[in-house]
Amino acid sequence: MSKTSVLLGIETSCDDTAAAVLVDGKLASSVVSSQPQHVEFGGVVPEIASRAHEKLLVSVVESALQKAGVKKNDLTGLVVTKGPGLIGSLMVGVSFTKALSVGLCIPFIGVNHLEGHLASLFLSEQTPPYPHLCLIVSGGHTQLMRIDAPGKFLILGKTRDDAAGEAFDKVGKIMGLDYPAGPLIDKLSVSGNRAFHSFPRTRLKGYDYSFSGIKTSVLYYLNSFEEEERLIHLQSSLPDLCASFQEAVVDMLLSPVKKAVKDTGIRHVGLVGGVSANSRLRKRMSGLMDAQHGQMYVPDMAYCMDNAAMIAMAGHLRLELGEQSALSEIANPSLKLL
Repeated sequence: MSKTSVLLGIETSCDDTAAAVLVDGKLASSVVSSQPQHVEFGGVVPEIASRAHEKLLVSVVESALQKAGVKKNDLTGLVVTKGPGLIGSLMVGVSFTKALSVGLCIPFIGVNHLEGHLASLFLSEQTPPYPHLCLIVSGGHTQLMRIDAPGKFLILGKTRDDAAGEAFDKVGKIMGLDYPAGPLIDKLSVSGNRAFHSFPRTRLKGYDYSFSGIKTSVLYYLNSFEEEERLIHLQSSLPDLCASFQEAVVDMLLSPVKKAVKDTGIRHVGLVGGVSANSRLRKRMSGLMDAQHGQMYVPDMAYCMDNAAMIAMAGHLRLELGEQSALSEIANPSLKLL
C-alpha cells in the first residue's frame, strides 16, 4: 500500500505570505496573509515585504498545518516558489523550506511562480485535458501558453512591454485610484459606458501583446484637459473611463486567444493569474469559448491571486514525475518559465 502524500506549499514571491497543504493531490488547507502596509506607498516596497515574510511565515505555516489536521512529521514533501519575484521575499521562503527539508529529512522542490498559476486550474473539480491553452494574466506577466503535459509547455505569445495587470495599476494611478487599481477599475466599470471613449487596441503579429500604448493613450487623453477641467471630468465620468479602458484591454487579451484556438484547433482554454478575477474578462472569455464550441477553465477566486495552493499543486505534479531539488537550489528573481 502506497504511503499517503502530504505536501506543504510555501509562496513568498511578492507581498503575500502563504502556505497550503495538499493530501494525495487534494487541497486540505490554504492560508494567505496579505500586507496592507504597502497601500500607502502606491506599490510593494521590497524591504518591507521581505521583513514581513520573516515575521509571518512560521505562524502562517502552523495555521495551514492546523487547518489541514496534520503535523510537521506527517509531511512527505515540501514545495516552494523559487522565482520569479522579489529577491528578498523569495529568499525567505526558499531558506525556510530548505531548513525544514533538512530538519524533517523529506524532499523539497522549487517551482516557478508562473507554473503555479498554470497548476491552479487543477485545484478545481473540473480540470482541463491535455493539450490545452492557458492565458496567464497578472501584474507582472501576460503570456499565452500551450500545455501538452505536466511540466511540458510552450510559450505562444507574451507581452513585449507592460503586463496587463501592470497597465491596470498604472492607469488607475493616472486616474487617481488607490493601489492596487485593478479591482477598483473592474468595480467602477460595472456602471460605466464601455463605448464612452475608444482607446486604441494594439495588435501585433502572432500572439504577442503590448499594453504600453493604451497606458500612454489614457495619459494623453486626460492631459488634453486643463487641470480643473480634468478633475471635474474624472469626477463625472470615472466609471465610463474605467469601462472604456477595461474593454480595450480585454479586447487585446482575447484577440490572440481567438487566433490560437483557430490555429491549433485546441478548444480547451484556461485563464489564470490575478487579472483572471476580472469580471469582464471572465465573461468575454466564456463567450469566446462558447462561440468556438470550446470550454473555459478558471480557478476559484481564492486561487486567482498569489497563493500557496497553486504552488503545492505544481510541486505535486513535478514530484509525481520523480523530480526534486537539491539543497544547492537558490531563489531566482528573474527565473524564466522556459
